[in-house]
Amino acid sequence: MNRTPVLFIHGAWLHALSWESWAERFAGRGFTPFAPGWPGEADTVRRTRERPGAIREIGLDALTHHYGRIVRSFDISPVLVGHAAGGLIAQHLIGANLGRAAVAIAPAPINAVPLSASAARLWTPESRDPGSGYGLMSLPRERFRHVFANAVGQEESGRLFERYVVPAPRRLFTDLDYAGTARHARAFADVGNGARGPLLLVSGQEDRMVPDSVTRAVYRLYGDSTAVSDLKQFADRGHSMVVDSGWRAVADHVLAWLETHGVHAVPAER
Repeated sequence: MNRTPVLFIHGAWLHALSWESWAERFAGRGFTPFAPGWPGEADTVRRTRERPGAIREIGLDALTHHYGRIVRSFDISPVLVGHAAGGLIAQHLIGANLGRAAVAIAPAPINAVPLSASAARLWTPESRDPGSGYGLMSLPRERFRHVFANAVGQEESGRLFERYVVPAPRRLFTDLDYAGTARHARAFADVGNGARGPLLLVSGQEDRMVPDSVTRAVYRLYGDSTAVSDLKQFADRGHSMVVDSGWRAVADHVLAWLETHGVHAVPAER
């Protein structure tokens, strides 16, 4: 029996393994989950940390093309679920009518919505890995605790760091305007497309990387579209909401939202 695929798109500093709990949850509900890594990303966190050079030149264009190609490869139009930069990519793809529905969790801002001050401050000399020709940006354990996993305890933050965190390509942050450069064309979405599938934006009210106010500003961009555009705000959740101990509440809301909008694990026969 053919089942609806769900394509998970991770953001910067997290490995594709970060979707492991979500993949199990969605599979248990009858969906077929896919969580492919970025081009050049090793199959484990350890190998990605040891040999991060393969992702050094990855930017928004390469990521969008990579996931767009995967979407087009499915026989059944997939659900797109993205976090951070992955949430931006999910919006870009659904705006181009690629995908059955899209969920953007704490998404990097699109179009003219500015970055948060806390995210912009990550663009500092000490964030760059000297051994990589400044092609990579690291997120040290304490900084991860402060800006990424600030809504959980220190012990949990440490566990998350060890299991999921990897370096990220500097080029991606340039494309996202972290360095005060022009935002890349792929950082835009067709917010007026009334023919696209339903879109859910998710924010955490304790998120320091992508504050709730930023996601709400993005949500307002969709106000003139006749397509479904919804916003869900989670109190006491930070940017790590897809991997920390509160992930299940977020995932279950997404599953319920999909059901509400007629996106089922087994597509209706035409």
